[in-house]
Amino acid sequence: MFTAIFFELGSCMAGTNLLTLLDDITTLLDDIATMSKVATKKTAGVLGDDLALNAQQVTGVAAERELPVVWAVAKGSFLNKAILVPAALLISVWLPWLITPLLIIGGLFLCFEGAEKVFAKFLPDHDEAVDEDEKLDLVEYEKQKVKGAIRTDFILSAEIIVITLGTVAGATLINQALVLCVIAIVMTIGVYGLVAGIVKLDDAGLYLLNQSKVKANKFKELLGKGLLAAAPRLMQFLAFAGTIAMFLVGGGILVHGINVLHHKQLDVTSYAQSVAGGTGEILAPLIFDGLLGVAAGLVVVLMHVAYTKLFKK
Repeated sequence: MFTAIFFELGSCMAGTNLLTLLDDITTLLDDIATMSKVATKKTAGVLGDDLALNAQQVTGVAAERELPVVWAVAKGSFLNKAILVPAALLISVWLPWLITPLLIIGGLFLCFEGAEKVFAKFLPDHDEAVDEDEKLDLVEYEKQKVKGAIRTDFILSAEIIVITLGTVAGATLINQALVLCVIAIVMTIGVYGLVAGIVKLDDAGLYLLNQSKVKANKFKELLGKGLLAAAPRLMQFLAFAGTIAMFLVGGGILVHGINVLHHKQLDVTSYAQSVAGGTGEILAPLIFDGLLGVAAGLVVVLMHVAYTKLFKK
């Protein structure tokens, strides 16, 4: 009799514990979903820049190598985030003061890359660099493209991780880790899925055009021609947008990391708002970040040129 009673009590306690566990898991998942949504909204701007930059970085390779290159960069991006997520958690616990300096260095590097693209033809070693590039075989060219894209992705991923970390700063360490993992995975799949689609637009257009010839279909023919015409223009736009994004993101990192610049941006925005209203309030920070990015990039490029000449001597 007592055995039966204890068995029933044990069963009830086990059932209660299971229900409590399920309730805790549901609450945890709900909290993670809510925090992930907030973090996604805050990192949406960087996500757009990440898309433009990476689409630009993988252009120029042979058509049959476009998807393998995107996949190689995506694997590199996953590796970046596998390094950045635990590093961010460790730094936030032990060295929180280090996050801002690291971001500033990354911001300066983005400004440098953007300025190097814009001012390349004015640099003293530009012609020599072009000659060297012409000697590279396609395999080496592809490797350089992948390395450049992964390097840029590392900086943008670091910013996304830090913004996310700031969003969930008040949560428990386990919740922070889970949200960071969710954002890292979703962002990477989203960005490189879109990049893969963008670089294969011309192939999709060619496929539709060929299909319209096999079976007469005016809609497929028009759509195919439209995609073939739009693909190069889209890639040109993304190349331009990617360079602009380097200045905007890099300048924005500097503004948010250096108090003097942040206060100056607020003053400029306040003045623009008083003159142009809501339009000034929206445009002023973007223009400020962009001009700051160009100026910072030019300074770093000049320092790099001077250092290179001294080092060569």
